[in-house]
Amino acid sequence: MGIIELFILAVGLSMDAFAVSVCKGLSLGKIKIKHMCIAGLWFGGFQALMPLIGYLLGSNFSELVAKYDHWIAFVLLALIGGNMIKEALGKEEDSMDNSMGFKAMLLLAIATSIDALAVGVTFAFLDVPIVPAISFIGVVTFVLSAIGVKAGSLFGYKYKSKAELCGGIILILLGIKILLEGVGIL
Repeated sequence: MGIIELFILAVGLSMDAFAVSVCKGLSLGKIKIKHMCIAGLWFGGFQALMPLIGYLLGSNFSELVAKYDHWIAFVLLALIGGNMIKEALGKEEDSMDNSMGFKAMLLLAIATSIDALAVGVTFAFLDVPIVPAISFIGVVTFVLSAIGVKAGSLFGYKYKSKAELCGGIILILLGIKILLEGVGIL
């Protein structure tokens, strides 16, 4: 696998993380570099970690992961998106720390990187040098996630609740898209 193919793969894998980062930026409103780095580290870290785990597991579990990855991603994104919608329609304001908290970011990072697990299994079959590959994927995802948070913030600062509602809907639609692709409808 050449550098161009790896770059295309990295960008493709990071698109879910980018979309979720835009949603995070929307819900946060005014952001700091810290927020961009937190999103980048979570999403970039998990986009690098999951292919490594897949690579180590090899082909023994590839059918199991491929069979259920879309369901796992759908459930996680639907739950997170539903929670965002509930918060957007509620009267209480969330603090910024809660939005970037450990539990929320962990669930989002897992949900957006579950497909990378199967990619790691593929890497094992193709004898891809794993350390450079996962490093490249992690860096690309870090950069795109940080950009996504900033882009979401610029758009959503004045329209926080509507933007959060939109972000929740986007996450649910992304989960549905992943599910439909996984069951072969799309």
